[in-house]
Amino acid sequence: MIRLFNIDRATQKPAQSQSPGGERDPLPEHSASSPLSIHDLTVAYHRKPVVWDVDLEIPEGKIVALVGPNGAGKSTLIKACQELVPKASGLVQIYGKPYRQQRHLVGYVPQRESVDWDFPVSALDVVAMGGYQRLGWFRPVNKRCKAEAMHALERVGLADYAGRQISQLSGGQQQRTFLARALAQNAKLYLMDEPFAAVDAATEKAIVELLHELKERGKTCLVVHHDLATVAEYFDWVVLLNMRVVDAGPTKDVFHQENLRKTYGGKLTVLSAAAEAVQHAGE
Repeated sequence: MIRLFNIDRATQKPAQSQSPGGERDPLPEHSASSPLSIHDLTVAYHRKPVVWDVDLEIPEGKIVALVGPNGAGKSTLIKACQELVPKASGLVQIYGKPYRQQRHLVGYVPQRESVDWDFPVSALDVVAMGGYQRLGWFRPVNKRCKAEAMHALERVGLADYAGRQISQLSGGQQQRTFLARALAQNAKLYLMDEPFAAVDAATEKAIVELLHELKERGKTCLVVHHDLATVAEYFDWVVLLNMRVVDAGPTKDVFHQENLRKTYGGKLTVLSAAAEAVQHAGE
C-alpha cells in the first residue's frame, strides 16, 4: 500500500543503473531529445525477470498507450522509470538526464488500488502535494500552491469536493483527484498507471479530454491501458509489452492483429475485441 506522502518521497533514493559487468551502458545518441528514453532495462523480483532488456524511445507530444497482458511488466516499467523499484540493469533518462535530476518534469498517477485512501487528508491536500517538488520538503504549502491545486480540481470537475476527505470520494472521484494532483505538478511527461480502470463513463470521458488537452499543450502522456477496444480511439502511439517490447510506434502502424497475437500469445478471447477495434481504426 502506498502512503500518499511516499509517492513523492520514494523517489529520493535513486537506484543504480549498471550492466551486469558493472559498466554503464551507453545511451542512444538521440535520447536527449526524448521525454523518456529507456535503454537495456531489466527489472527482476526475487531473481525472476519481470521487465527484460527493454529499449524504448517515447516521442514528445504524444498520447501513448502501454499495452500488454496481465503480468507483462507494465506497472513495473512505469515504476522503474521513476526509481520506485530497483533496476537489475539499464538506464532511464528524462530529456537526456537521470530521473533524479528531472523528477520535477514528471507527473505520476498511480493505480488507485495502491494508495492508502484512509490517510486523513482532503482532496485539496492531495492535489497540493503536487507542488512539493517545487516548494521542497517540510515547507508549508503557500497560497499560490493551494490556488493552483484548486484550479486543477476545477479542471477535473471536483472543485465542489475540495474539502472532502479522500476516503469519502467515489472511485472515479479518487481517480480524478490524482489526475488533478499530476496537473498541479505542471509536468512535461505524465506517467499514468491504468487511470481508466474501474471508473464510470463520465470519469472516462473526463480523462480522455484531459489527455487531449495535455497533448495540445505539448505534453507527453504514457498510459498503462488494458481495454484493447479503445486503444485506436484514445491513443496516437502504442507500446506493446510482454516482458520485452514487442513493437512500438504510431497506433495505425503497430496496433494490428499480428502484433497482438505476439503480445498476448494468441488468446483469441482477448484478440476478438481488439480485432474489431483495429478494423474500425483502419476505416
